[in-house]
Amino acid sequence: MSRVYNFSAGPSILPEKVLETAASEMLDYQGSGQSVMEMSHRSKVYDNIIKTAEADLREIMQIPDNYKVLFLQGGASSQFAMVPLNLMNGSGKADYVITGQWAKKAAAEGGRYGKVNVVASSADKTFSYIPKLDPSTFDKEADYFHICMNNTIYGTKYQTLPETGDVPLVADLSSCILSEPVDVSKFGVIYAGAQKNCGPAGLTIVIIREDLIGHARDITPTMFNYQTHADNGSMFNTPPCYAIYVFGLVLKWLRDDVGGLEKMAEINRNKAKLLYDFLDSSKLFKGTVVKEDRSLMNVPFVTGNEELDAKFVKEAAAAGFVNLKGHRSVGGMRASIYNAMPTEGVEKLVAFMKEFEAANA
Repeated sequence: MSRVYNFSAGPSILPEKVLETAASEMLDYQGSGQSVMEMSHRSKVYDNIIKTAEADLREIMQIPDNYKVLFLQGGASSQFAMVPLNLMNGSGKADYVITGQWAKKAAAEGGRYGKVNVVASSADKTFSYIPKLDPSTFDKEADYFHICMNNTIYGTKYQTLPETGDVPLVADLSSCILSEPVDVSKFGVIYAGAQKNCGPAGLTIVIIREDLIGHARDITPTMFNYQTHADNGSMFNTPPCYAIYVFGLVLKWLRDDVGGLEKMAEINRNKAKLLYDFLDSSKLFKGTVVKEDRSLMNVPFVTGNEELDAKFVKEAAAAGFVNLKGHRSVGGMRASIYNAMPTEGVEKLVAFMKEFEAANA
């Protein structure tokens, strides 16, 4: 069968070139006579894979030299605990902004280890906007300030970062990392699950400023101490070898085929504009997010009728547009248009939506 257009929020679509390369190297990786899935992570061959992936990420994101790149496991959710265990070690307090389910879970986990100050929340309107922040509510003694930069479920994104002064900014970039340039130096910690824009599930990427490493609480499990992984080059235990390999292929595609983050951002803005422009003009469909806070990656929308929503999802799947059903907590539809989603996929989705509107409006 032909490949579908996969709008899943994660695990999500991968570049076809990456899949083709991985398939061609499945049985024999570059003359090694073995698959990356089965080779020793201590071998010279694999050592080159993981080191190249880190070097390429540093180049593409322009990561300063005073930041460590860690390849971990446990998903972004493990960072909800690792961050406070390693950083909530001065005043024992931290600021959090609640903009969705994952930010809410991160704050709840942080509250197990210290005092969490909820600076702002958009829960009052089902997380359909990014709340305006009042710096006077920031705790100047906070050990860090936490945000979820792009909210996968609700389709919102910070367009400007909060000014936190000397307080390290910690950000979950799971659903927007590598979608556009970011100034890494503005963050103390960036973390992201790989399964949206970077590769298959199983890899968690952490970019952390070096001065924030080495202060973990005594109760911190060895595997949850950033120092453990920084000292061992992400090889303290067996890393998610194959996920890192595919991530490396994605990085090469992003750099060599796409042309880097500036070009990727241009493509992503154009894709999002195609879909948002249609939603803004449609008589049947409408977006659920305030315009100024819209995500480039996740686009939720509804018809206003649950039965019609279900009909759309069913007919779209039959036409080759899969995983458009919205998250169970909000309903409706959601199109996740990550880096690997071709512009053609968005164009064809919009064309299908126009046909559906004509038949059902």
